[in-house]
Amino acid sequence: MNEIEQTGLATMRDSWITGGTSFDLAPAAWKEIAGGASLDERERRLLAIAAQALDIALRPAAPKTLKRRPVLPELALPMLPERLRPLLRAALKHAGDTRSKTRVVSLVASRGFVLHPMDWMPAVSDQNGPDVYAPWIDWQAGADGEKHTRQEKLTAENWDDFYPAARRTALADMRRTAPASARQLIETKGSGEPAEIRLALIELMRFGLGADDVPFLKSLSADRSGKVRELAGRLLARLGEHGQLGDGGPEDPTAELAAFIAEGKSGFIRRRTTYTPAKLKSPAQERRRAELFETCNLVDLATRFGTTESEFIGAWQFGAENDADILVARMVAASGSEAAVTHMADTLVAEGGKPALFVLHLMPRLDNRRKRVLVRLILKDTQYLGALNLAESLEASWLEWADLTNGQTLPMLRSAVAGNDDAVKRGVDQLLETMGFLATAATAEKLIGDVVVAGMAPAAPSLGLLRLNASLAEP
Repeated sequence: MNEIEQTGLATMRDSWITGGTSFDLAPAAWKEIAGGASLDERERRLLAIAAQALDIALRPAAPKTLKRRPVLPELALPMLPERLRPLLRAALKHAGDTRSKTRVVSLVASRGFVLHPMDWMPAVSDQNGPDVYAPWIDWQAGADGEKHTRQEKLTAENWDDFYPAARRTALADMRRTAPASARQLIETKGSGEPAEIRLALIELMRFGLGADDVPFLKSLSADRSGKVRELAGRLLARLGEHGQLGDGGPEDPTAELAAFIAEGKSGFIRRRTTYTPAKLKSPAQERRRAELFETCNLVDLATRFGTTESEFIGAWQFGAENDADILVARMVAASGSEAAVTHMADTLVAEGGKPALFVLHLMPRLDNRRKRVLVRLILKDTQYLGALNLAESLEASWLEWADLTNGQTLPMLRSAVAGNDDAVKRGVDQLLETMGFLATAATAEKLIGDVVVAGMAPAAPSLGLLRLNASLAEP
């Protein structure tokens, strides 16, 4: 059908819309078909011909660039039961950001289910969600062809048969069970990958990191990507390997960072060394100090002061400056050895109060036992309760009712719900969302009843994750 015929069809359509007739506007061939009928029948025949032309003759052809996508892969866990999907959608709707939505997804996965793809799909860049969604991440990436899933063991021979997300999942599992085999794969096959993929592969070395990994990590000092070189240096630092220490001059970043730290002495009888942040003179110095803490390694900084990692952490005067304390905690999390991380966590948790909050920056490096200890400590004192909303790498579904009753958390929640302070209630909403992720199903059900008695509406959106949590326990 040419452009003139399309224009004629549009004119006929406009006539019908305004209540007129279109016989005189129709093409000659159409008039021959409809001409011998009554007036109404002619219009009906023309309408049928026009509809056929518009629906069939003018149907747009698929562009040549269009590709047929493979069927959405089936995941290793069963789909969330249909009866729970409304509760899930309510919880996802209330989740304000990607991090909160990931918590909803992780909670469901911890109970042995995955979500319906029409309710939620991971993004291509998503590396924080449950590993079970790796096939969907690869499907989202739009790669062509049929490739292997994580059920088949990853080898050098079938490396290219795995999508990137499934490959990362397989390598992470291998690093936990057979770290040498995984390292060899990363070493032999990773070098041919783009810098972004190489960085993600090297990051997996944190699982099962050990002395046998040192030669490979050192070889990455010649990698063409600066981010890969920096990451390898931090992993080496976790193993106690020093970076390239300079001569202490102005070009040596570790020496420059050390100049931002004041060394002192405390105690009259038993003198001991202390480290405190030096007084800064300008915002530019604050920015430079933050950059140096981010790029330097803990073992090199401790060596600059002639001490060990644990001794440096033990001598640091937490509480002297909040920003500096956070920078130290982040440095320990990024480049500290396992011993240094656990030493800092145990020391600050033992002190309690505000010092314990700096352990939140160590969360990704802590085992689940220490994470639970920290959460329980924070729940005892409502002064720092809001910090729980910022905690990363927490596990789902373990918080018991006794953990909530052992402190001031429940009285605070009841008081806030019953009050009229909107700002306080917003903080309560965030805390209830966090509790919905951490709590067991029984605890979630009890907490819902508790805050409803205190005055919260049973259908309040902030209870969405708690309601989903409690319902996941039903058979």
